[in-house]
Amino acid sequence: MKSGLASALAIVIAVSAGIANSAPARMNVEHLGRPTLDGQPLPFSDAVRVGDMIYLSGQIGIGPDGKLPDGIEAQTRQVMNNIGAILKRGGVGYDRIIRCTAMLSDMKDWPAFNKIYVGYFPDGPLPARSAFDVDGLALGALIELECTAYAGKR
Repeated sequence: MKSGLASALAIVIAVSAGIANSAPARMNVEHLGRPTLDGQPLPFSDAVRVGDMIYLSGQIGIGPDGKLPDGIEAQTRQVMNNIGAILKRGGVGYDRIIRCTAMLSDMKDWPAFNKIYVGYFPDGPLPARSAFDVDGLALGALIELECTAYAGKR
């Protein structure tokens, strides 16, 4: 019995020593752009790629002119176009989106949001998605959408 316990203890010590002496794995994170507002960089990345996945920050419908268009449909279109531009930087398209979280400033806009949103996924299954009503969004936006996409092996 004692020799079995001693052997087990020796294995635990050897494994622990190996773990303690091994260098931690280095995480490779690729940043896919940094948004700006009025020429000032914002304190987050548009998206990061970690391994096979791209994690997009929440996108609102700010257009190239730096303004939010009027109405949920126009803002949803711009949100989806912004997401498309970020995905393109990561080398993928809308068909690689696997999960989204939609935040709406008013759930009454959900049907109009859905009408535009589904048009960006004409050839395949829709991503898994959650949607909820929020008290407020940055800059008075009506919709913010955050997504995760599968980028695949490099």
